[in-house]
Amino acid sequence: MRIGIDASNLREGGGVTHLVELLQAAVPSEHGVDRVTVWAGRETLAHLPERSWLEARTDPALDGCLPQRAYWQTRTLAREAANAADVLFVPGGTYRGAFRPFVAMFRNMLPFADRERRRYGLSAMRAKLELLQFTQASTFRRADGVIVLTDHAREVLSGLAVSPRQRIAVIPHGVDRSFLRPPRAQHRLETFSAERPLRLLYVSKVDLYKHQWTVAEAVAELRSEGLPIALRLVGPAYGPAASRLLATLDAIDPARHYVRYEAAVERRYLPDAYASADGFVFASTCENLPNILIEAMAEGLPIACSNRRPMPDVLGPDAFYFDPESRESIVAALRALVIDPEARNRAAEAAYARAQSFSWERCARETFAFVRETAGGAGRTACAHSVSHA
Repeated sequence: MRIGIDASNLREGGGVTHLVELLQAAVPSEHGVDRVTVWAGRETLAHLPERSWLEARTDPALDGCLPQRAYWQTRTLAREAANAADVLFVPGGTYRGAFRPFVAMFRNMLPFADRERRRYGLSAMRAKLELLQFTQASTFRRADGVIVLTDHAREVLSGLAVSPRQRIAVIPHGVDRSFLRPPRAQHRLETFSAERPLRLLYVSKVDLYKHQWTVAEAVAELRSEGLPIALRLVGPAYGPAASRLLATLDAIDPARHYVRYEAAVERRYLPDAYASADGFVFASTCENLPNILIEAMAEGLPIACSNRRPMPDVLGPDAFYFDPESRESIVAALRALVIDPEARNRAAEAAYARAQSFSWERCARETFAFVRETAGGAGRTACAHSVSHA
């Protein structure tokens, strides 16, 4: 069995991370697979591990603009895959070509959230999301199998008129073992001070659905109550969202005494960022399976979190939940986190325990098994396949 992977539209971020971790953890021979061929741009291929069973292929078009990559995928990939693969895996979620069978992955929830798309108004980003909604929905309907990351995503997929005969698998991503750090002892409120505040961390792209500015306003309100608390925001930014965040920080803490924003931290240094924090905040209103949340769980941090799905499904009941669009709700959740060390300890222990089930080895094993099964079942009546996640 030969598997082809179309990574032509994976350029950065979580998509590349997933591909790299998947191939690092994979043992294809366990599934009767003797060759895996990946098509991608040169920068993406540079991150892939060296394996005897792995072949990396590129084309000048794959380092070009989106129309060039789309044309290559539509016109060229099918011909190349016909000579190199028995089944095609499309982790980027969009496939326009004629090769069959193929398995697609549903990773990006944003194009399918109408309310979230409207946040972008009349903009290039809005147009991009509308296009992705069309192309990915079409891909999922045509695919012989679809991998989703959560039960929440499976429910969204069911609304896209996919065939009930399609194979669908719920296969969560894993977490890098470098993030595993048992929870630390939680200190009482009186041990913190203005000089040594309780340090909250929020790692995520600054974007219109991440609500970093509302979290910053909540921290400012708690500071005005006299609570020793500070916030560190880390992540790249979408331009309009960055402007809104910086305007908020200029208004509430112009000297950046207790709210700091860092545009980026290299991934290899992220475990140190988590280790320096006393708690974690995640205020997104639209996710599929947020890797960042799983990393914070693995780091044994107490977490104040958005109450929108799938976050409660991933994190479980022991967390400080809030409405991410309500400053008052965030204030209440953060206040509870700060003043109650016993609740902090329970939340940290529970999050760390749940993080243990997120494994790249498991992800790779279940992904290769599902792709193999789909290839074997293509063209025959196929009952739904689901890998449940506790």
